Amino acid sequence: MKIGVLALQGAFIEHIQLLQTLDVAAEEVRLPEQLIDLDGLIIPGGESTTIGKLAVMYGLMEPLRDFARTKAVWGTCAGMIFMAKEIGMDQPLLGIMDIVVERNAFGRQVDSFETELAVAVLEDGIQRPFPAVFIRAPRLLAVKADAEVIATLKDGTAVAAQQNNWLVTSFHPELTGDPRFHQYFLKLVKGAK
Repeated sequence: MKIGVLALQGAFIEHIQLLQTLDVAAEEVRLPEQLIDLDGLIIPGGESTTIGKLAVMYGLMEPLRDFARTKAVWGTCAGMIFMAKEIGMDQPLLGIMDIVVERNAFGRQVDSFETELAVAVLEDGIQRPFPAVFIRAPRLLAVKADAEVIATLKDGTAVAAQQNNWLVTSFHPELTGDPRFHQYFLKLVKGAK
């Protein structure tokens, strides 16, 4: 199995390092031809406007959409914004997932926080909550069609969703040292083959 991590901007190295601890081949993706032999793709956190503009500049938008039609894709933080169909702003988006997202919903960098989330789809996800790191994080305002919320904060705010073999998280699982979200994504990758 080979997983690509979109490496235009943002926290791509941390995803690659975590995948390598799981003995999974991981490669940086910057050009359309680098998508060809991948089994799945992670779109990392960073700055969603910058990621979108660079994806347009490097001719990645249509190749990414084509890839997502048959493969598993996971967007974390800015990656979640980039995958959404609606964000209430005009910026380049893949627009593949039936979700509505609010950017920077939890405030500025200084408002970053960590919390534990009960996530039933993860191994021991209820008994052993997932340590979620939120940095200038977006939130899910709505899920549509066959998208479903898979994690919420204690106040009910939706922070992770899945639609078939697509996954989005408001937070940064790659910064925790807990591999369970990456392991869950790898199951989606296997299911998409």
